[in-house]
Amino acid sequence: MWTHRTPTRGTVTGSTAESRTAGPQRCASPAVSGVLAALVTGSLIIVPAAHAAPFAVPGQDECEPGAEAPEKRQMRAAWIASVANIDWPSKRGLPPRDQQEELTRLYDEAASYGLNAVFVQIRPTADAFWPSPHEPWSKWLTGEQGRNPGYDPLEFAVEEAHERNLEFHGWFNPYRIATHDDPGRLVEGHPARENPEWVLEYGDRLYYNPGIPAARSFVQDAMMHAVENYDMDGVHFDDYFYPYPVAGEALPDQGTYARYGDDFTNIADWRRNNVDLLVQEMNQRINDTRPHVKFGVSPFGIWRNAGSDPAGSATNGLESYDRLYANTRKWARQGWLDYINPQVYWEIGHDAADYAALVPWWADVVEGTGVQLYIGQAAYKVGEQPGAWQDPGELSRHLTFNRDHPQVDGDVYFSATSLRTNAAQARRTLVEEHYAHPALVPVKEDLGGEAPPAPEITSAARTGDRAELTIEAAAGSEPAYYAVYRFDSASDPDAHACGLDPRAMVATVRASEDRTRFTAPDAPPAQNYYVTALDRLHHESGASAPRYVP
Repeated sequence: MWTHRTPTRGTVTGSTAESRTAGPQRCASPAVSGVLAALVTGSLIIVPAAHAAPFAVPGQDECEPGAEAPEKRQMRAAWIASVANIDWPSKRGLPPRDQQEELTRLYDEAASYGLNAVFVQIRPTADAFWPSPHEPWSKWLTGEQGRNPGYDPLEFAVEEAHERNLEFHGWFNPYRIATHDDPGRLVEGHPARENPEWVLEYGDRLYYNPGIPAARSFVQDAMMHAVENYDMDGVHFDDYFYPYPVAGEALPDQGTYARYGDDFTNIADWRRNNVDLLVQEMNQRINDTRPHVKFGVSPFGIWRNAGSDPAGSATNGLESYDRLYANTRKWARQGWLDYINPQVYWEIGHDAADYAALVPWWADVVEGTGVQLYIGQAAYKVGEQPGAWQDPGELSRHLTFNRDHPQVDGDVYFSATSLRTNAAQARRTLVEEHYAHPALVPVKEDLGGEAPPAPEITSAARTGDRAELTIEAAAGSEPAYYAVYRFDSASDPDAHACGLDPRAMVATVRASEDRTRFTAPDAPPAQNYYVTALDRLHHESGASAPRYVP
């Protein structure tokens, strides 16, 4: 999702998620304001700074949260890009400790904004952020492809995300080999040098040829090694399948088509089938190996225009179906994905690709499929592009618009650094208007799992302005994490009967092996606390018995 040649990410005519001529500007950054954290029994607890005052439960006859209540379940995530050192690491060759501090800072910021997931790029250019038997260490880590960074970045990244109770989705670019066109610059022994027949040179870049079955099988093997060996929650593809088109340059795969395309009457259908096979086969391999791991794709925001296909959107831009050979609508309709995350990187009212036209179109695509829909949001454009993007309220308006489309299960922001820099004011508006309360990750029912039994708050006390809870799982259960709720005790008739309103959620906290301690800073007096237990797929138990903190 990054190129020097294509226009800025999200333009209607060009590339998307990493299409920037340079990474975001990085300035000296102050400490994250509002991050409230306590490290206790191995669990890092971060309470969103914008969390509102305790919620007073309505009377027994008004138990269901009203229309004004926020969604209790939303995907709220940021992309953390490694290619070209856009987000992490910020530069090549940093010492391991500096790399680790940069990543944990991004995680702490994400949690302080009310996010609950991170999509971290771990295979940007046919390389690896873990000790892979298939591909070399990434040059974006050390500056030298194949050089060991001195630790396992993927292991660290997963563990630290889970410590903060952030879902971790490993972000892979399937076919890109290099952002240059010289195979001789690849490290000796690189699979692309060992198998030059697999390689496409196009647009001053190198790619694995999607039409060669052996290459398709290899890239799956390379990615599946991470799936099989790390405790990831999701596998995430970006928008690059066949390369974005370069004016005046044809894809050099006519010979591949002549060899493998006997069943197809035209090369475009054959190319689409090659990408279909990658997605379908990867989905099956993940299901067979790690059935709890979600598989999702973040495609370019336009499938086809209505002018090309009656099933297309009311847009007039680059079509991923025709130019990238990515039949993304089919993948959702066939159920080959757990979620689809289109990059709807245009403002409301855009002439050629109106956000207000694309979101309903994608909502219709997933309707009845069981595939979750997350919208890719262009935080990198805020303040950097003219018109609507000069208004820091544009992103917040997108989420307000989404409320009218219940098929939308959340949003993902490109990228993490932008939320701190150019989009900082937009992010503050977004948090105030939409993320004032934590949210649970949406459940994908067909992945299995079940709610644990309700936990117990075994102790509750007040120290200064802090409420301190000790939580224990029910005997024999092993929840992944807990959700903590706080109610005004004077108006709490029966939180069990009412259910737990999302406006009362204080935080989520990863479960420790034994007992878990949670500290709520700035806790008002005279509150009842309840806790629920959740499995790693986010099924929630009933509430614990209340514990009063005077």
